[in-house]
Amino acid sequence: MGSRTIRILLHSTAAVLMINGYHGLTKLPINTFISSQYGGHLQYLTIQGLFITCATALISLTLDLIPSMSTLKSLKRILLYISMPLSIVISSIYWPLLLLATQLILQSDGEPSSSSEASQLVRIPLHLDLALHAVPAITLLADFLLFERKYSRAELLYGAPAVSILYTIFYAWWVERCASFNDGRFPYPFLTDNPIETRLAIYAGAGTLAFSSFWLINKLHP
Repeated sequence: MGSRTIRILLHSTAAVLMINGYHGLTKLPINTFISSQYGGHLQYLTIQGLFITCATALISLTLDLIPSMSTLKSLKRILLYISMPLSIVISSIYWPLLLLATQLILQSDGEPSSSSEASQLVRIPLHLDLALHAVPAITLLADFLLFERKYSRAELLYGAPAVSILYTIFYAWWVERCASFNDGRFPYPFLTDNPIETRLAIYAGAGTLAFSSFWLINKLHP
């Protein structure tokens, strides 16, 4: 099996899994509640990351099929700047909290509270969970490490920090705005249950993790 065939299989399979994952999410009972809120599904960093990663995979698939589209190559590199560290942050936060402090990451079926019993937490099927919270990171890591060239020193020193800072500021502003229209309820309980000072520290920590993970992954690139 040639390299091009592997790339096509990777990108097409990832795109199908992510699209089906989001479609499946919209069919769950919780979708009615999410859609009724200001910001809808886009309140969630997971969904933003999913959309950007899916766009990256579809552009990659187009390049696999039509390699001469050089403009798309530049666009993919820009999207990787955002999607790869974003997907790592999402997976790095979601899975440890899901396993060790479930009440901090899953919404309850009543009033939001970190003291909710596990039986009250809204869970999604495992295949959807993997499509939303694992497939993006795995796909982008495989794509970058196997098929992409590593980023230059200048891109690491200037581009990566700038992207991490700007996206952190954007998401912090956006999720705070959404909560102000949703009676103070954030998409994640660990934000709802903390004051603004702690939330700002969480945003800054996530942004730092994004840049650090991007730097480390680039360093590990052969």
